[in-house]
Amino acid sequence: MNAPATAGMLQALPAEHRHRLMCFAREVSFPQGTRLFEEGGKADRFWIIRTGTVALDMHVPGRRAAVIETLDHNQLLGWSWLFAPHSWHLGAEATSPVRAYEFDATAVRSMCRDDPALGASVAQWVGDVLAHRLRSSRIRLLDLYAPYGSGSFL
Repeated sequence: MNAPATAGMLQALPAEHRHRLMCFAREVSFPQGTRLFEEGGKADRFWIIRTGTVALDMHVPGRRAAVIETLDHNQLLGWSWLFAPHSWHLGAEATSPVRAYEFDATAVRSMCRDDPALGASVAQWVGDVLAHRLRSSRIRLLDLYAPYGSGSFL
């Protein structure tokens, strides 16, 4: 099932796989201003945002971190947990109070290895999100730092 990268898990995964994944979920909350992870840190979990907003940012030497994208309801927060070496490629900060489902990455990777169909669904979902985030990062960085912005060719 291919769904747009901005679609949440509900649209991206078949019902059976969604149900199995949700068995690993635990509800968490974060106050506004909480740093959820930093670039280079160990990516040992991921979240699906229930309420609130989270800014994804990128360290830029000599400047403030560049906000790449803002995530909200039903969006996946974190993809680095799926790909070795399992370290965060961006940072994340709650820009409002956040409630989310949190998943242990090791347990989910193990479940995906044990069930190849589930693993393929999760990989497709996360891969679609990753492709979207890379495009967003490119456009945002061009807007911030290129002499003429991202241009209209995208």
